[in-house]
This record gives sequence, structure tokens and C-alpha cells, in this order.
Amino acid sequence: MEGNTMYYVLGGVAMLYLIVSIRNRQKSKDRKSRKFMSDYNRKKKK
Repeated sequence: MEGNTMYYVLGGVAMLYLIVSIRNRQKSKDRKSRKFMSDYNRKKKK
């Protein structure tokens, strides 16, 4: 059991990395599609 602990820790770190990278990929797609800017109105110049 003690010999496998390192592999469990590495597996956990790898899973966290995959989850974070997938979320970042989705956010960058949203940024490229500019959905978040759909309700934005520019301020009128005086």
C-alpha cells in the first residue's frame, strides 16, 4: 500500500490538471464567441 501512494497522488494531480484545462478551454471559447458582450451598449460620446 505504501508503495502505491505516490501513484495515487500523481493520479489526483493529473485529474485536477485535466479538469482545470477543460474549464479554461470552455472559457476561452466563450471569450472568442463574445457572448458576454451581447448586452453591452457603448456609452455615447458627448
